Amino acid sequence: MSAELANYLERLEDLRGQVLALVADLPAEALNWRPIEDRQEHATNSLAVLAAHIAGAEHFWIAEIVGGRPATRDRQAEFATRASTSADVVRLLEATALETREILQTLSDADLKEARLADGHRVPVRWCLLHVIDHTSLHLGHMQVTFQLWAGGRSVRSPLWFERLPRDPEA
Repeated sequence: MSAELANYLERLEDLRGQVLALVADLPAEALNWRPIEDRQEHATNSLAVLAAHIAGAEHFWIAEIVGGRPATRDRQAEFATRASTSADVVRLLEATALETREILQTLSDADLKEARLADGHRVPVRWCLLHVIDHTSLHLGHMQVTFQLWAGGRSVRSPLWFERLPRDPEA
C-alpha cells in the first residue's frame, strides 16, 4: 500500500476508533436517544443512527464506488436504526473497517488518479476517500454533542491532535 493510501486509512481508522470509543459501552437507551424526538422530520439523530450512517457512507464511497462492489447500501434504513446493544453498533463499524482495509489494499497510485461514476457524475478517487474522512469527522462531532446532551453536560475525552499521530522515531 502506498504512503498516501496508508495515510487515508490511518485517518479513517483514527476517526472510526473515536466513534467506537464513544459508543462501545453505552446502553441501548443512550444509543437510541435523540435530543429532539421528532420522528417525522428526523430533526436530530441518535448515536446509533449516526454510527450506521457513518458506516453506510463509508461502505458506499469506498466499497461500492471506489472498489466497484455491488450496490447494497440502504441509506433510508440507516436513519431508522435502533440498536439493541452497543455490540451491534461495534460489529457494524468493525465490518466496515475490514471492508475498507480490503479495498484500499487493492488500490495503486494509478487508481488514485482515476475517477469513478457515482450517480451520473465522474468523481475522482482521491475525492471519494477525502469525502469519507470529511463526512466521518462531521458526524463524529455530531455524536460528541449528542452524547454530551444525553449525559447532561458530561463529555468523553477526545484525543489531542498530537496524540492521534504516530511517534516519529527520529524525533
